[in-house]
Amino acid sequence: MSDVNLPIRPRRLRSSPALRRLTSETSLEPRHLVLPAFVREGLTEALPIGSMPGVMQHSLSSIRCLAADAVDAGVGGIMLFGVPEERDATGTAGSNSAGILNAALRAVKEEVGEALVVQADLCLDEFTDHGHCGVLDADGRVDNDATLLRYQELALAQAEAGADLLGLSGMMDGQVAAVREALDSAGREDVIILAYSAKYASAFYGPFRDAVESALVGDRRTYQLDPGNRREGMREALLDIDEGADIVMVKPAGSYLDVLADVAHASPIPVWAYQVSGEYSMIEAAAANGWIERERAIDESVLSIRRAGADVVLTYWAIEIAQRLNALNSRKVRPRA
Repeated sequence: MSDVNLPIRPRRLRSSPALRRLTSETSLEPRHLVLPAFVREGLTEALPIGSMPGVMQHSLSSIRCLAADAVDAGVGGIMLFGVPEERDATGTAGSNSAGILNAALRAVKEEVGEALVVQADLCLDEFTDHGHCGVLDADGRVDNDATLLRYQELALAQAEAGADLLGLSGMMDGQVAAVREALDSAGREDVIILAYSAKYASAFYGPFRDAVESALVGDRRTYQLDPGNRREGMREALLDIDEGADIVMVKPAGSYLDVLADVAHASPIPVWAYQVSGEYSMIEAAAANGWIERERAIDESVLSIRRAGADVVLTYWAIEIAQRLNALNSRKVRPRA
């Protein structure tokens, strides 16, 4: 027996799996996860994305199967991104009722009904031939107010296609107010607005741009946030709340946990976070090289986002994590004698 007098021993609460489970401060459940998914026009079967191992560009048929798998795993929602065959300066394919994203929304909604929250990315970058999130003026700059008109058109098309939630990811000033006005004027007060409020001009979006075959030349620093700005992230979130957002978002997640914690502490509405493509691909690459334990790293990365205050996490591992959690929970249930 030790002669050291230590009345305070925090390790007592870590001494068994049951105690660790009982005293855990942060939980992760399948319902806390949303799966981002890509649907590409012209595909007849799913196509692997080289820079995102395990993630696919989907056909209208395979996206139905993916959505059904998400329901079976208990995932909370699915966020759809469209990859059109043709693009133009104003992204008309995005508001075309027959466009790939709107067709995918109808397909997924038909497949899963109310069993999954069906979500649409509301932005122009996938649909423009210049790759920016808005309409360009005569000098090649993103025209904020002209872009808002296009966002309103996209919102109505996506709502008509069956989206339960619209993810406003373009970072235009006034986008939440503009879209809310358009929806409410059309009698679509039921459609939820998720505002990508604190979306940073990050280097971690690279694989995503492969996934949507982005045509971007240059960068988006005139509308996405500077990575060094913490207070500005909070300011953007508060503005979106005032404009009528139902949920606010911090993106990326892993490198911006301080911003996420700030917003979560202050927000009266739900706060979500997006674990972006670069975060996904870095872990997959390190695991493929044997440098880290893949499953533990995945779970830890998502749990840390929840710990920082995210009510929901968008992650490309949503189904895998949910299935693992379901299997773990089933093993914990002991039959009665």
